[in-house]
Amino acid sequence: MTQVSDKPVLIIRTGEAAGQRWVMHDEEVLVGRGAECDVVVPERQVSRMHVRVRRAGDRFFVEDLESKNGTLLNGEPLKGEAPLRDGDEIELARAVSIAFFGSEVTLPLEFVQSSTIVSSTGYRLSLDPASRRVFVDGRELDPPLSLPQYRLLELLEEKEGAVSTRDEVVMRVWPESAGEGVSEQAIDALVRRLRDRLTELEPDHQFVVTVRGHGFRLDNPPTD
Repeated sequence: MTQVSDKPVLIIRTGEAAGQRWVMHDEEVLVGRGAECDVVVPERQVSRMHVRVRRAGDRFFVEDLESKNGTLLNGEPLKGEAPLRDGDEIELARAVSIAFFGSEVTLPLEFVQSSTIVSSTGYRLSLDPASRRVFVDGRELDPPLSLPQYRLLELLEEKEGAVSTRDEVVMRVWPESAGEGVSEQAIDALVRRLRDRLTELEPDHQFVVTVRGHGFRLDNPPTD
């Protein structure tokens, strides 16, 4: 069973990433549209780095990072930094709503996810598309992948070992930016971060393989 955390939780309530939740293991979490953020929300109205949620002792604060379209805290415009309380609602650019809870213990019933482990697919790594959860050998990756990381992994998993080209990665991970171009450095950085996250559960196997001159593929061995 998934262990219930006593750490604060951010849950995206509306928008493309609705249902995603992030357990705050770190002292600071960046939220925005950019791939460099901890919590990525892909809506165009949201700034690349929109808000910061941070811990100070036993208290938590949210700060608007001079976002273009602004932030609301419980319906009121947020200027600079303000304290967070259990159940507060953070609205980014009037497009994405994020709920803050002091811990998973305090989550309302509507937000409590099933603790049942995803059934085995016959392979060591498995995905649950409905909740965007990732499992290796039955163990859940926590905190969850960012949306770009999950999109990349989902693409590779769908190809079943075949190579995904860089163009395919851009179209899947950054569909809103495909016409503007995405640098190879950004793609390589995303692949590196995804590899780092997967090694948290399995340090002795490299699931994401680079095929020089072609792209990337998933090496997902069958379970024993």
